[in-house]
Amino acid sequence: MKSALSILTFLVKAIIVGLAAAFLIVLWKFSFNGNHSTGAASTPVAPAPPVRVTPAPTPIASFADAVARSAPAVVNIYTARVVTERTQPAPLEQLFGEYWPSYRRRVERSLGSGVIVDKSGHIITNHHVIAGADSIRVQLSDQRVAEATLIGTDPDTDIAVLRLSIGKLPVMPLGRSDSLRVGDIVLAIGNPYGLSQTVTQGIVSATGRGQLGLATFENFIQTDAAINLGNSGGALIDAQGQLVGINTAVLNRSYGGPEGIGFAIPVNLVRGVMDQILKQGRVVRGWLGLEPQDLSEEQAAQLGLADGAGVVVANILVKSPAFEAGVRPGDILVRLGNEPVRSAQEVVSKVAALKPGSPIDIGVRRSGQTFVVKITVIERPTKDARPQAQ
Repeated sequence: MKSALSILTFLVKAIIVGLAAAFLIVLWKFSFNGNHSTGAASTPVAPAPPVRVTPAPTPIASFADAVARSAPAVVNIYTARVVTERTQPAPLEQLFGEYWPSYRRRVERSLGSGVIVDKSGHIITNHHVIAGADSIRVQLSDQRVAEATLIGTDPDTDIAVLRLSIGKLPVMPLGRSDSLRVGDIVLAIGNPYGLSQTVTQGIVSATGRGQLGLATFENFIQTDAAINLGNSGGALIDAQGQLVGINTAVLNRSYGGPEGIGFAIPVNLVRGVMDQILKQGRVVRGWLGLEPQDLSEEQAAQLGLADGAGVVVANILVKSPAFEAGVRPGDILVRLGNEPVRSAQEVVSKVAALKPGSPIDIGVRRSGQTFVVKITVIERPTKDARPQAQ
């Protein structure tokens, strides 16, 4: 029994010693293979180089697609009219004071731009571009040239509608001017100085500009996109290539004067004017025959007008509806219908929107007393047909 125990003890010790030896051999081989090359000196392993990821190129901002979509519908307009003028008499004739007057005729030419707005070939441009013209010639972007027919004009907004009939025509996509915000990018396309299809870029600097003396009804988009001689009647488009305005004017760029201040008629206004011209040949507006003028805050406070509401009647035309109703220069208009009056431009615009023949109540303040007069609106006459001012 003792001999068997001794043999078992010996075997256990041998197994333990063998396992320990095997562990040491495996550890030695792992260290050898991990740190040395066979038959070579020890060499440190270099770390793997970092992977460089090339960023995707940043796209360059371009409005080429917008221009390609809209520019073909912008046309050049060339007008001509015959002017008769009296010639200067010779010095000898002036000396004796008796001479036959003589006259000469010459052709006066001008240029501008226009926009094709429908498949029927109707073109929108400025009234001042074609005013008094004996001939109106239009050149398209594909170099086709044809005479245009004048459909109608509206001097009060400086808009004119022409028609071109020469086959298939490009059409400008129409946008909405009431969604424009200050800071939006816009492009002006036109024919400045005869350089057709010229594109300039800027932003919307302001909206709702009025009282500039450019037209009777003013609600201009102000932009710093370059507008020059010949751009009048051209397109102001947004970044998607949609028409948002008709370029009309710039402030005087005399030496030392302002730069980058141009104005365009909103396309929403253009739509309404064009629709009326096409339907009835003219724009029908309401008219009272008075000229309102804004009051300063100090003047309104002195007159005791609440919140500065009210405008003064600066001028009134005799035999006009307002004159016949008893309104006189110096009166203060405080209400128009059921709404308070805030500005002169508001009075002109709201009255113009009324249908001729419809009555309206006007709140008038005179010598501290307020009374109401009922006036029947009539159609706004042309400038030549209006009676004299009182």
